[in-house]
Amino acid sequence: MVFEIARITIDPARAEDFEAAVAQAEPHFRADPGCTGFALQRVVEEPGVYHLLVGWTSVEAHNVDFRSTDNFAKWRALAGPFFVEPPKVVHVETVIGEAGVK
Repeated sequence: MVFEIARITIDPARAEDFEAAVAQAEPHFRADPGCTGFALQRVVEEPGVYHLLVGWTSVEAHNVDFRSTDNFAKWRALAGPFFVEPPKVVHVETVIGEAGVK
């Protein structure tokens, strides 16, 4: 299993609306068979910066399978208008300890 970590920057004045849009988008991620978990985290020290954490069965499940679906298009339609720059995305895997996104 891998985790997608997307650093998303928005206008802090629009935070409440952005969070509502991501809440609307969550089912589109969870409907994908490759998705194993989902969470949105706000960076405390940087207003307007969030980390979207999504568990995937593999990098391909995210980059190839999910990104070719209507669910990905729906996610971008909901959240994309809030982005002040393109999200920065990395994939990580746990090598020590336990990590999970519920």
